Amino acid sequence: MTDEADSEQQPETGRAGRTSQPCRPVGPLDHRVFVVAGVVFAVLMAFSTRYGFHTDELYFLDSARHLQASYVDQPVLAPLLARVSLSLFGVSEAGLRLWPALAAAGTVVVGGLTAREFGGARRSQLLAAVATGTMPVLLGGAHLANTTSYEVLAWAAIACVVVRIGRTGDTRWWLAAGVLVGVGAEFNHLAALFGIVLLASVLIGPARRTVADRRLLAGVGVAVLLVLPDLWWQAHHDWAMLPMTRALNAENGGPGNILTWIVGQVVIAGPVMLAVWVAGLRFLWGSGRPLWRSLVIAYAVLFVLFAVTTGAQIYYLGGLYVCLLAAGAVGRDGWLHARPDRLRSLRTGTAVSAAFLAVVVLPVLPPSQTGWTYAISTNSGESVGWPQLVSTVRKVWTGLPAEQRANAVIYTADYGEAGAINELGRGTGLPTAVSAHNTDWWWGPGNPRATTVVAVAPGPDDAPGYTAYLRRYFRDVQVAAGLSNPYGVHNTEWGGHVYVCTGPRRPWGALWPELRHYG
Repeated sequence: MTDEADSEQQPETGRAGRTSQPCRPVGPLDHRVFVVAGVVFAVLMAFSTRYGFHTDELYFLDSARHLQASYVDQPVLAPLLARVSLSLFGVSEAGLRLWPALAAAGTVVVGGLTAREFGGARRSQLLAAVATGTMPVLLGGAHLANTTSYEVLAWAAIACVVVRIGRTGDTRWWLAAGVLVGVGAEFNHLAALFGIVLLASVLIGPARRTVADRRLLAGVGVAVLLVLPDLWWQAHHDWAMLPMTRALNAENGGPGNILTWIVGQVVIAGPVMLAVWVAGLRFLWGSGRPLWRSLVIAYAVLFVLFAVTTGAQIYYLGGLYVCLLAAGAVGRDGWLHARPDRLRSLRTGTAVSAAFLAVVVLPVLPPSQTGWTYAISTNSGESVGWPQLVSTVRKVWTGLPAEQRANAVIYTADYGEAGAINELGRGTGLPTAVSAHNTDWWWGPGNPRATTVVAVAPGPDDAPGYTAYLRRYFRDVQVAAGLSNPYGVHNTEWGGHVYVCTGPRRPWGALWPELRHYG
């Protein structure tokens, strides 16, 4: 749009029969936003075949072959997209990562659209798109086909619709918000939490007087209908997401991770953009629009909630920063362009920061040089060594006498190891591996009468005392092989072992209920 967006605001009447506050007229979306989205998509696809599958992706591929209404740790839509990828492209990194790359490009467009809804001129829309496209949480999350990229897109789109309702007073858009919450929650449960907190901030705060009507209730109803499959599955599986959530909170929450959370919020949106999104919070609160202020309240509530419960999972608020960056791009537009050196400094800082953080969250470096990035982001480190793991397990398996293999199963300590064997080892003579980790446990123990278990476990940092653990269930536990990778990356599997366990103290099927673990 042109700088006509800075003209005097005119009042608009919402379809609900109320007169909204004066709002800026908006024009078309700047076409350069689509250019930025295209660049982000191209970069992600260019790196999509580097290294290999991430541990989460192997789990999602395994889940795709066990399609069901939901899972312990995520709803159905991400595994469903993985199933589509298997059908179209086979076991392919690029095919699987096509969908998160598209989601990232869509998020960039939503960033530009949100700035437009705030009344931003073309340059503000472009800044919002660039700020969104260079967010480490977007690039790192969209490189992997788990739920992060879809969650970021869903949150950003929900916030964009809320901004539009706050600008126009047109409550018909609550139906769209309900669809986005419902679909987003079928990718990741956190979208439902965002919707609940946002709804509470609207109903309790002053926004209730202007935008809370039957269409808001209809939007809530649509969201609930869309998540019914997930609720049905959870109800029939002991509400598995609740102990799963408690396990994650125990692992990632607590006072010790609050500082990690606070610092992480600076990192995930890009350190250079800190001043922009903080200005976005001020812009929203200072707008005087109750619904826009509801977004600030929702951000504050979720910030505190996540800080004390899952602080180490610093990316949980990633989708809301798209809205805050767009608001800041509009709110700081005049200040940035008052002096050319300010915009020049922002451009330079963004380029340097984005280049450095891209090396951390994307597979830019050779695998052997990624050890130093592992402490910051595990994306690259957890994407190497899987073919070697499968080869090691296959050697141990084929080394067993044929009569022993006939009554044996392969059991893994985590879902990534099972996914690697089942996807990368498919067609190599290996049987389907089983695991008691998360949803894998619900798929069963394989042969319940097995007398030999080939157990695979990660390194001592992630599975301490695993030999002693196995001896609780088997009379004889022998280490058959060690796990490593050719790049020297000390990831989760480094230092792990493959065991041959015989003499179960009780039938394997009877042991299975005790082995379940979430996390």
